[in-house]
Amino acid sequence: MALLIPDLLRFCMPAARRRPWIAAILAAALCGCGSNVPDRPAPDRRAQRVVSLDYCADQYVLKFVGRERILAVSPDAAREFSYMRDRAAGLPTIRPVTEDVITLQPDLVVRSYGGGPQAPAMFERAGIDVHTIAWAENIESVVGLIEATAGALGSAEQGRAVAADMRARLAALPRAAPGTEALYMTPSGVTAGPGTLVDEVFRAAGLANFQTRPGWREIPLERLAYEQPDLIVPAFFDSLTDHPDAWSPMRHPVARAQLQAEAVVPIAGAWTACGAWFLVDAVEALAQGAAR
Repeated sequence: MALLIPDLLRFCMPAARRRPWIAAILAAALCGCGSNVPDRPAPDRRAQRVVSLDYCADQYVLKFVGRERILAVSPDAAREFSYMRDRAAGLPTIRPVTEDVITLQPDLVVRSYGGGPQAPAMFERAGIDVHTIAWAENIESVVGLIEATAGALGSAEQGRAVAADMRARLAALPRAAPGTEALYMTPSGVTAGPGTLVDEVFRAAGLANFQTRPGWREIPLERLAYEQPDLIVPAFFDSLTDHPDAWSPMRHPVARAQLQAEAVVPIAGAWTACGAWFLVDAVEALAQGAAR
């Protein structure tokens, strides 16, 4: 039988001198044995069981999380005002009820307002991570929010690409004539003034807001009786998601007449329903409409 190298060393070399040689030979053999073993893929450290609690959170989860990692989305994910509604088709839905969510055993809950202000603390006590999507005050804040939320969902590179595309589209917009006024209108007779994202969309498009009172207000019928905005911006009229009622100002002849004005640029309700990348769709439509 052939002798192994350590056996040969035992016969040919004193013990004190052969120990280092044996150690070196064994180390080389071990390195050689491992050289053909393929590298193991790095573990996927992203959340694998994600639940979304409201339709604003739905948009980000549906954009930046693969379907195989989504446990459930909100019941509004497939509604007309959900920009990502097509990707929501076939996914399970869940109400923002703590007990129902915990039963699914998610490893990440994503929310904007779903579950109320106490939801994060309740889920964290149950050992579930929570990512709350912050409120964005303006368009630039939205761009930053996209990057931050995509990173939290394990899609940082994709988030940077979406944010860069949004910035590029905003930089390429045509400019409306200074002082061009626009009025946002919904079927329920509500409009948006300063302090709303709709107002920020107007600003990004180079438009002034006809509604000067802050927040969400009724359409200013008295002012419309003797002043005419340069641009009428109806939203949600395609789906009537924002349903009018018997007392809606939109039923007034003065309000209805605005929809027949010469300059009307309708926008999809889903474009402005949440602070996300699709706000730029509304900005582009308004900027192009005002530049005609």
